Order: sequence, then C-alpha cells, then structure tokens
Amino acid sequence: MSSNPQSWQIGQDDQGPLSWQEQALCAQTDPEAFFPEKGGSTREAKAVCELCEVRDECLSYALENDERFGIWGGLSERERRRLRRNVG
Repeated sequence: MSSNPQSWQIGQDDQGPLSWQEQALCAQTDPEAFFPEKGGSTREAKAVCELCEVRDECLSYALENDERFGIWGGLSERERRRLRRNVG
C-alpha cells in the first residue's frame, strides 16, 4: 500500500467512479461481518478483503469519504485513522 495521499483518489472508468463495488467480494458476503459490534471480530471481513481485487479502490473510497464504521479495504476505522495520521 502506498502512503502517497494521491493514491487515495478514486479512479473513474467508463462505468463511473463506483463501478468497482460490483467486483467487491464483500458484495457476495454477509455484510454484518464488515460492521461488527464494538469489540467484535474483524477476522472474517479482513480475510475477504485480503483476496479482493478492488481492495485499494475500497480503501480509497473510505478515506475520501471519511467512513467511520466498518471494515473498508481491509482496515478498521481505527487503522484508517492511524493511516491518515501517519500520512498527514
């Protein structure tokens, strides 16, 4: 993962800026795994993200839109905050 803030830009293609979501493995998985209760396990969601082809696009989306809940691009909200701090 590049720590370059430019990498957070969501790329557009012929189908629009969010077409990557159609390819996301999480779209075929129980959404509750990606939004666990406080203190709940994130292991299942992160395992899905690890195999996902659009992980970078997902993380970029979460960072650009300041997503505060759930696992996005394989990172929890706390991990995304830490990433922002380290880059910023």
